[in-house]
Amino acid sequence: MYFDVAVIGAGVVGSAIANELAQYELRAVLIEAGSDVGAGTSKANTAILHTGFDAKPGTLEATLVRRGHQLLNERGPALGIAIERLGALLVAWDDEQLARLPEIATNAAHNRYTAVRTVPTGELYQLDPHLAPGALGALAIRDEAIICPFTTPLALATAAVVNGVQLLLESPVQQITVDPDAGHGLQTPTATIRARYVVNAAGLHSDVIDRFFAPPTFSVTPRRGELIVFDKLARSLIGHILLPVPTKVSKGVLVTPTVFGNVLLGPTAEDIDDRDDSRSTAPGLSALLEKGERLVPALVREEVTAVYVGLRAATEHGDYQINFHPDRRYVCVAGIRSTGLTASMAIAEYVAEGLADAGVSLRRRDHLRAPQMPNLGENAPRPYQRADLIAENPDYGRIVCHCERVTHAEIVAATRSPVPARSIDAVRRRTRALLGRCQGFYCGATVCALLSAATGRSVAEILAAESADERR
Repeated sequence: MYFDVAVIGAGVVGSAIANELAQYELRAVLIEAGSDVGAGTSKANTAILHTGFDAKPGTLEATLVRRGHQLLNERGPALGIAIERLGALLVAWDDEQLARLPEIATNAAHNRYTAVRTVPTGELYQLDPHLAPGALGALAIRDEAIICPFTTPLALATAAVVNGVQLLLESPVQQITVDPDAGHGLQTPTATIRARYVVNAAGLHSDVIDRFFAPPTFSVTPRRGELIVFDKLARSLIGHILLPVPTKVSKGVLVTPTVFGNVLLGPTAEDIDDRDDSRSTAPGLSALLEKGERLVPALVREEVTAVYVGLRAATEHGDYQINFHPDRRYVCVAGIRSTGLTASMAIAEYVAEGLADAGVSLRRRDHLRAPQMPNLGENAPRPYQRADLIAENPDYGRIVCHCERVTHAEIVAATRSPVPARSIDAVRRRTRALLGRCQGFYCGATVCALLSAATGRSVAEILAAESADERR
């Protein structure tokens, strides 16, 4: 198989790059080690659409986050991506943090974001009355938003696939023969792919891929972030995204609603050695609950629906590691960390511009298909509420997952989409089934039966694969 461009890694950044390349008359392939797109770091984040107000001025990250925020707001709804602009409150809890607020506002202005204002204590408790006592003030950031972390990579990958990009799943790149003249050879367990250019968007493994092409300039250290999801009954406690004053290590522990109607607390930030260790820990969750009680005391008395863990691809550098090597016909896209969801479409633009500068002919296609994913957010009508869909297909009125109100027809459609669901987790991220408070206790059997019918695998095989994924 020979391609003009091979993109390694089908997280949100790699999927965005593939979608950008699909707009041009190129032969492109998106290669993913896992069994689905967006199933690694991209699915386990705080799901905030950042304005970039707190990015370090002058960095590539600051530029691309600002542009990515614009692009997702403009194009996301047409793709079916749920976005809610709630605004954020960056809350100061001591004199030192309060003294930093003017500096943060000045930083935002340097990043060309000016919709920031100071909120005095009295107004702060009117805006979010369930905040713990003792807050000294805040900054209001009007345009911070929440976004669906599942639909974003799926929508971008789907748009790429329906416009001609080939998607190879379960294809970890094990060896690369670098040959800028004849085309690089990418060896996977099942095939050798040849590509004139390679874009490395391999996330946690991006430094491993980079070593094939260039002397080491960075190393990835997995940064584990644990998060707690509270029941939908907690949603009325939170009016805005509640942000801490950031530290040098991370943006800190925040409290935010989700587009699914839950409330999220987290993440922790712990550097670890194992790139596959996405287990939650008792100390991590205990620390989160302690911090949550200091922020919104009533929240920790609510039911916990789930916990999850994300691994961010941190490096020793304070900025994105996007490096172009025209002589090697290679682009490295690494060190994207927690802002990658927001910046994804802007990173894709930036990479395409770099490829054009390196000599890749980017001639736009005349006709592009524009798929729309199902909107999974609570701010849009769900299929079970739509009489028009039920009239066309009564299975849209046949609820399978009662916690999340997911219908039979939605699950079947997910298994038949251009990037079809082939696992329990894949169904979860495409429909919200099994995400509710019972975590699949009541609907799991039906979901497995529908998956079995779609894939030809037995229920036992499906469950075994799910257990293997959870162990990883």
